[in-house]
Amino acid sequence: LLLELCKRGLFDRYGVDYDNREAFEPIEGQREDFAQFLCEQLDYQIAIIAGTGFIDYFLIVWDFINFARGKGIPVGPGRGSGAGCIVAYVLLITDIDPLRFGLLFERMLNLERVSPPDFDIDFCMRRREDVVAFVRDKYGADRVANIITYGTFGAKMVIRDMARVNDVPFAEADKLAKMIPDELNISLDASIEKSKELREEIARNPVAKRIIDQGRVIEGMVRNTGKHACGIIIGDQPIHNLVPVTLQEGDLTTQYAKGPAEDLGLLKMDFLGLKTLTVISDAETSVKRLDGMQNFDIEKITLEDANTYKLLNQGKTVGVFQLESGGMQSLCKQIGLSVFEEIIALVALYRPGPMQFIPQFIRGKKDAKTIEIPHPLLKDLVSETYGVMVYQEQVMEAARIIAGYTLGGADILRRAMGKKIASVMEAQKEVFVDGANKTHGMSRKMALGIFAILDKFAAYGFNKSHSAAYAMLSYRTAYLKANYPVEFMAALLSSEQGNADKVAHFIDEATAMDIRVLSPDINTSRQSFTPVVDDPEDEKAGRPGSIRFGLGAIKGVGDAAAIKIIEEREANGSFIDLDEFLERMDTKAVNRR
Repeated sequence: LLLELCKRGLFDRYGVDYDNREAFEPIEGQREDFAQFLCEQLDYQIAIIAGTGFIDYFLIVWDFINFARGKGIPVGPGRGSGAGCIVAYVLLITDIDPLRFGLLFERMLNLERVSPPDFDIDFCMRRREDVVAFVRDKYGADRVANIITYGTFGAKMVIRDMARVNDVPFAEADKLAKMIPDELNISLDASIEKSKELREEIARNPVAKRIIDQGRVIEGMVRNTGKHACGIIIGDQPIHNLVPVTLQEGDLTTQYAKGPAEDLGLLKMDFLGLKTLTVISDAETSVKRLDGMQNFDIEKITLEDANTYKLLNQGKTVGVFQLESGGMQSLCKQIGLSVFEEIIALVALYRPGPMQFIPQFIRGKKDAKTIEIPHPLLKDLVSETYGVMVYQEQVMEAARIIAGYTLGGADILRRAMGKKIASVMEAQKEVFVDGANKTHGMSRKMALGIFAILDKFAAYGFNKSHSAAYAMLSYRTAYLKANYPVEFMAALLSSEQGNADKVAHFIDEATAMDIRVLSPDINTSRQSFTPVVDDPEDEKAGRPGSIRFGLGAIKGVGDAAAIKIIEEREANGSFIDLDEFLERMDTKAVNRR
């Protein structure tokens, strides 16, 4: 079944007929034996997936993503190392072409380091639960479970809870809790050491001393349970046969946390809700409705759109996924983005650690003479990133080119370098030196020099597959903002309905883009913010359009009342005046408030 699904996807994605590959005519830029090469890669990946026992895993992921796409539920382009897999791409599990972007399958799965592949799937925030419900219905409610989480007593929580059971007034308890420094996972003893105020309070206040002494006993113990935000276990039999279970918020939930559940070999899937997908979907719907572009598909847009790069290079990235911080806006202006690959690099570089290589990257882009190549054999590998090794995949490819590693072996080297595992590193150093000598007759000194360079970059290297998937969402949001600004800003405002600060922030951005945000109108406002692109007043003033404030976004109205108002308006026409409005509306849904 997996092979048949892949054959169908291979034709849809690449135009290659698996059973008649000789008939394929390569287009410009493709190698002569492209069809043969592609089919061999597919066969190789399916063989590894079968050999490691993960065929069922791929079919289950394909099944629920196929359901989501069939129901029009937006699905993310991928996340993590799965984007390097051709099988995942032709099955529409991911939406990044691994061949175009040089992504490696072995970064996800290889025979030399067998660990379960991990597809973290993003769904539209609004409809994520529909996909989870489908999985429960299909595989059985007793075979699908949430994963429990355990909240433990931290320093501040210990003080608040101990104060409560000691009948200490809330104001005093709050004052004492605020003496704990705001540091992640800080202990009571470390708090006393760091906070002079807390030490003095304990010395003069016997109640505070008693709370701290009692608190030390329970610190770190489990306080409460919850549900993992996105993890779901799918079993081939009732979950209670495999692990103890409980109910959390009415849902079947394992009593083992994520780590132990995975150690037992249970199949964990991550169903993530991503607000950005909801924004993209709403904007896409508006483009189809208002611009008459019924065939508009955000997944099929060109990656060479001039308007998009112009917007990015002006730093106008408010609302653009991953690129809206002040630092990112400044960086977009400095680099002068011209190709999609540079957005991938930007997402990977803008993190603590690799940020030190950003000036080198910018210099290399502006002046090719400044590019430093670690070794002539690696020139093609690092030309895309102007001499900087940005990605883990580049470290793996470098080990293959220089020392003849298999990509599976190179992944072991990459992990050892990244995690600084001394024993493995020492063994790998000798393997690298021997391999470089056998492959290229390279001296030990030169091989160790290249090994040291790879080691430096491996500590900061980012997973290119993950970066490419995120860059795709960055590009799509930037594309919509550049080409359909009114539709995009309306979708962005709707996604933050109920968050007054964010709504105000995005209204300011809309105003800066010369888009009017019109006040609510009982006869034209919809439930959420609505784009208006055919207003004669806007056309006359040369504005891109306006956005009508949504009824559901008005404080005190809410979605339920907004839906009823719109239903009545669409069924029986516009409202003439307040009296007629009151006569026509059901006062249970639309009350005096």
